Amino acid sequence: MALPPTTIRFATFNCSLNRTDIGNVPLSTLLSVTTSSKPKQAAEIIQRIRPHVLLLNEFDYDAAQPDNNPSLFQTNYLSVPQNGNAGITYLYRYTAAVNTGVPSGFDLNRSGSIGTTVGTDAYGDDSLGFGRWPGQYGMVIYSRYPIQTSAIRTFQNFLWKDMPGAVLPDDAATPTVANDWYSPAMLNVFRLSSKSHWDVPISFDGHIVHLLAHHPTPPVFDGAEDRNGKRNHDEIRLWADYLSPGTASYIRDDNGVSGGLAEHERFVIVGDHNADPFRGDSYLQAIKQLLDHPKVNSLYSPSRSNYTPTHAFGTGYWNDDAYLTGNFSTKLRVDYVLPSICGLRVLAGGVYWPEPPDLATPLVTAFDHRPVYLDLALNPVSDQAVQNLTTTRTVNGIRLNWQGRAGYAYTVQQATNLSGPWVSTPTIPVTVAPGTYAASADDAIVSPGRKFYRIEVRFQ
Repeated sequence: MALPPTTIRFATFNCSLNRTDIGNVPLSTLLSVTTSSKPKQAAEIIQRIRPHVLLLNEFDYDAAQPDNNPSLFQTNYLSVPQNGNAGITYLYRYTAAVNTGVPSGFDLNRSGSIGTTVGTDAYGDDSLGFGRWPGQYGMVIYSRYPIQTSAIRTFQNFLWKDMPGAVLPDDAATPTVANDWYSPAMLNVFRLSSKSHWDVPISFDGHIVHLLAHHPTPPVFDGAEDRNGKRNHDEIRLWADYLSPGTASYIRDDNGVSGGLAEHERFVIVGDHNADPFRGDSYLQAIKQLLDHPKVNSLYSPSRSNYTPTHAFGTGYWNDDAYLTGNFSTKLRVDYVLPSICGLRVLAGGVYWPEPPDLATPLVTAFDHRPVYLDLALNPVSDQAVQNLTTTRTVNGIRLNWQGRAGYAYTVQQATNLSGPWVSTPTIPVTVAPGTYAASADDAIVSPGRKFYRIEVRFQ
């Protein structure tokens, strides 16, 4: 196994390349030439940020030719220098079907009729995910590192009613029945994801990071039943449960495989979550299901370079304008790059939001979201690199035995109590058997009293 790259930039960008925001024209028409203004602006922003792994939200999906739009955007825009910026090439990309614009056959918004005219709001409201056309507001992933296509899991078809404790909307006109905005027949077809949820493993020289991508519905455009707000909450909850093996058994992917992400796996959650923890219309502060998750590192919040944050972590930093990503009538923090605590280290990050006198300011005014990025370094996952650890007393001292793995180097540290300080001297020799990687270490000098050991792991 080779050394992983020292820095990997993950980014998410709601680029508004959907058929409404670019006019009533198929995205493929705009991307088939090199002069369309909004694709050029989106490409220039990406060239300025230069992420290694990128999720684009609101990038229309074409079921007839799934790779056509992503390929055209790469060839005609990303690869072409924009406004003096170097082109950028992604050798790997992934897109798949979404629920937007897929007709449900039901009057989901309870308007009194089923919207059947493609291109109208009525059609979108009665689709499985709001979309005036099938595939509107789709998603695409671009990567400079190999995507493990055979291991991708998608959750487009998972039914909302199959989530235990789902916060289904309630019809206040029928107080004797709970959570009955949607009839049983509707719930038998109503999918949880308004677009889709994707678990896309990416290999960084053999070291896997799961990119968990989604785009929950905005928690607005509904009524007192708050059907969109509650759906947004549970779309976010799906990833929170997916990270918790004891909770995830109910989750079933589109291939019929149940369960969530295995323990001790690296992941990065990306997307336009349409949820701010304190502002806006979120149901029960939905995003805090991820921000407060014990496996998610939310301690570092990317901020705008032209703002100095006035709040530190733990003192209301989410309310600080420096961290906002959505330029709506009420500015919100809705776009996130959230890495795992396990196996990843945050180096830096930012929200791309230039303002005057920055000459790049006109770039972002065409979009109602700002890109967010994090620079991450891969750390060894200790539970994968050190297995079956045992300690035994020998005639000469203490022996540690464990099962190691290829590609790792080990150092045994010692301390007289668990709070440290941990030291590597005097050196405790470590032996790793070639081929089997069975490892051992002998401490021949054992001081009186209790002694503690820990194994430091690094890439080799």
